[in-house]
Amino acid sequence: MSKVISILPNEVSTLKLHGYLLGTIGPRPIAFASTKDVNGRPNLSPFSFFNVFSANPPILIFSPARRVRDNTTKHTLANALQTKEVVINVVNYAMVQQMSLSSTEYAEGENEFKKAGLTMVKSDLVKPYRVGEAPVQFECKVIKVEPLGTDGGAGNLIFSEVVKIHMDSTILDENGSIDQHKIDLVARMGGNWYSRANKGMFEVPKPLSTLGIGIDNIPLKIKNSKLLSGNDLGMLGNVEVIPSADEVVQFIETEMSIRSVLSTNDGEQIQLKAKEYLFNNDVQSAWKLLLAGIDLIN
Repeated sequence: MSKVISILPNEVSTLKLHGYLLGTIGPRPIAFASTKDVNGRPNLSPFSFFNVFSANPPILIFSPARRVRDNTTKHTLANALQTKEVVINVVNYAMVQQMSLSSTEYAEGENEFKKAGLTMVKSDLVKPYRVGEAPVQFECKVIKVEPLGTDGGAGNLIFSEVVKIHMDSTILDENGSIDQHKIDLVARMGGNWYSRANKGMFEVPKPLSTLGIGIDNIPLKIKNSKLLSGNDLGMLGNVEVIPSADEVVQFIETEMSIRSVLSTNDGEQIQLKAKEYLFNNDVQSAWKLLLAGIDLIN
């Protein structure tokens, strides 16, 4: 018979308790929250403490928690308190890597839309931008912010009333209802794990503790590729530095299969092989191959 482990919350560290909570309460939907600060600068960040709590009025609540490590708060919270507006974007599988990249803690005022390669779409009734790639976007007015504590790990409930909804028509079925297969939602689990509706769990490595270069710093020929997806670019943008010319040369010299791919002078084959590396989470090899064949990419 297995042994039951019983825990009193105040007898374990906040970090340990946080891990237990995230590992057991899931899958959790993701609020990809877009705000603006008082100077009009955009901010974009995902939160998995999120759900819908009312239809009349339509209320969504998400919670930017105080950081466990140093008890600081996120820019999203400050913006919501000051401007009282937010756009909550739904996250599907096609954009999950870009969403993850946007969670990198860039400096205040840095545009996460740009770093994550996402499209800023003007909202109709609120000032924050919508994420063009999101299948559904909720324009919201912040009606209340409820702090749950003052120590690291404490949540801040942001009550957000939906004032306008935007939906991609391709996610609807023949009756105009949302098709759960077509919307292809993802949800947060514990650790690096996510859940894809009807597909099961998959892993997305956390963004670097140091700053990733961002999609905006990927060479144009690679960034504008018609074969590399947003998820592919999100993975490429989550590196601290682009491989050097010497590293690329060494890679070509030691990998016979790569020399074979490059010898075809076929940009499509090079990109498909790079996608294969990315599928297997080998981001460095994907980078080196793309850089070696960059002149062949259309």
